[in-house]
Amino acid sequence: MKNFLESFLDLIYRKKCYFCQSSKYSLKMCPKCYNELAFSDFRPNRIINGIDIYTCGTYDKNLQKLIRGLKYHRQKELAHYLAKFMYEYWINVKDNCEFQVIPVPLHKNRIKKRKYNHMELVAYEFCKMSGMIPNFDLITRIKDTKPQYKLSRKARIENLSGAFEVDISKNLNKPILILDDICTTGATFEEMINTLKKYGINEIVCMASSSPVC
Repeated sequence: MKNFLESFLDLIYRKKCYFCQSSKYSLKMCPKCYNELAFSDFRPNRIINGIDIYTCGTYDKNLQKLIRGLKYHRQKELAHYLAKFMYEYWINVKDNCEFQVIPVPLHKNRIKKRKYNHMELVAYEFCKMSGMIPNFDLITRIKDTKPQYKLSRKARIENLSGAFEVDISKNLNKPILILDDICTTGATFEEMINTLKKYGINEIVCMASSSPVC
């Protein structure tokens, strides 16, 4: 009777894959759906002010649903899978683990509304996999910017002007890896790069999990 009850409860409370709804593996993202994620080329997507910008995949199919579920629908467990995807991409382009990892920061008003910064969750998971050090205090967002997705590149740059502030006392004196979810025009990375360079911080690499479908 005990074994039957345990099997019944296990069946009832097994996790379903967020993507295909299968409960076979009791995981938020089953191996089949994870393996459908596809990497972009293992080379910089672009270079901004001398800094390499990498994008791991394209914003469609399962990767789009993964990002949106984590970012907008409070599916926090998905941070592990996005971090895993980014880490597996990273080890194909860099072999140095001596980085401090900085997720693109949100303004306090955005965090109050959303309750969390999804890229901080990803950065924690990424650092557990890579052995790198998270640093959420070096650079903060001091300007409550408008959502970027409807803006032109020129408007994005204007929107982000003066958006970030650096506390140089929080620098861990290691190269910086900035993580974001989507790199569209690169305006967010560009503003962060420019702000860090004002403080003499020049060893920077940027990586986004995706770029828009061309």
